[in-house]
Amino acid sequence: MTATLDLSTTDRAPVTAGRMATAAQEFLAALNDQQRKKATLPFGDDRRYIWDYRPIESTPRNGLRLINMNEDQKRKALALLDIGLSTRGADTVRKIMDLEIPLLANEKAEGRVTPFVRHPEQYAVCIFGEPTGRLPWAWHVGGHHVGLHFTIVDGDRIASMPLFFGANPAEVRHGPTTGQRTLAPEEDLARALVRGLSPEHKRIAIVNATPYPDILTDMYRVANAFAPPDGLAWSSMTADTRSQLGSLVRHYVTRTNDELSDPYWRKLEAEFEAVTFAWTGGEEPGQGHYYTIKAPSWLIEYDNTQNGANHIHSVLRDISGDWGDDLIAQHYAESHRTAALNHH
Repeated sequence: MTATLDLSTTDRAPVTAGRMATAAQEFLAALNDQQRKKATLPFGDDRRYIWDYRPIESTPRNGLRLINMNEDQKRKALALLDIGLSTRGADTVRKIMDLEIPLLANEKAEGRVTPFVRHPEQYAVCIFGEPTGRLPWAWHVGGHHVGLHFTIVDGDRIASMPLFFGANPAEVRHGPTTGQRTLAPEEDLARALVRGLSPEHKRIAIVNATPYPDILTDMYRVANAFAPPDGLAWSSMTADTRSQLGSLVRHYVTRTNDELSDPYWRKLEAEFEAVTFAWTGGEEPGQGHYYTIKAPSWLIEYDNTQNGANHIHSVLRDISGDWGDDLIAQHYAESHRTAALNHH
């Protein structure tokens, strides 16, 4: 098992890393002093671990909000999305941001009073450290239902977790985008899987008839792998179920671009023998539901229970590699080793 865990540190992504560094430098160069001060923090600052998928008022995000940028600055900020994510991933994030518009319309129509400002530019971009050279640096884009965290180590190693996408409304029911389902595959692939299980397998996979109201790993710096339930083991699954589960996991992994997702997929695939799948809640569309997919070094969590089961949270976490922690540890170990050799 140890050999498979090392894959994340042997695969490099020089093209993506180079493009990210250039884009981050261009973004920072386009800002004035006041904006730049807001958009940057030292890499070693503990605020790098602050994130949330709730609105910005719940947990103020680090960085400069899109609402405080002009069009050129905004374009340069969002260029980071297009580099780190796949075309589908970047398009999904823009759709999630734009969901603030129908969400506001829904809340007004229902006469709901909330403390939240619903606006598609209430998303903050932060650069941690210097996006030059080989020292570790990172960039985040955060706000309601968007949590992107890319950490670049040694100039060409990249960690892309935690990676969170959410959607409220999951299906737009009013206005010009009526019918839009921003995270449809996350819901549909999993439901097809659970509905296709034999009664015996279903009894093991569905661990509770009542869905969990939210993801259990929440917004914690370290994902507690023991919080989500285990459910049905890969070793017990039929070939069809395994294939469906593989497609679902791959959908999460390919939120990032090919240079990042291909090696990460190999790392995940190597642990499929130890994977479990668990579901809570109803199987019919419109019923609240939750699922989790767990392996020794990574996990996926998803829920759709709030707002009449029309509100999705979904996240991919790396147990040892969130925030690039495994890459950073290796970077310092190697630097220390080199320094010691030079010393002698």
